[in-house]
Amino acid sequence: MRTTIEINSGLFNEAMRLTKARTKRELVELSLEEIIRRKKVERLINMFGKFPLDLTSESLSKMREEE
Repeated sequence: MRTTIEINSGLFNEAMRLTKARTKRELVELSLEEIIRRKKVERLINMFGKFPLDLTSESLSKMREEE
């Protein structure tokens, strides 16, 4: 997907330096992957203590479908 956006150059340069990304595309993809990872972790933390103790493969499949 192609798109054009304006990005704060200071933030961009710092992110490039910290991640050692070689290209702009690599940096954007790393950033998106990290956002997704953090949101999934946050979701798991919020679910802590809310899972039934009698999980079966069927109930797990149903939970995955609801995502």
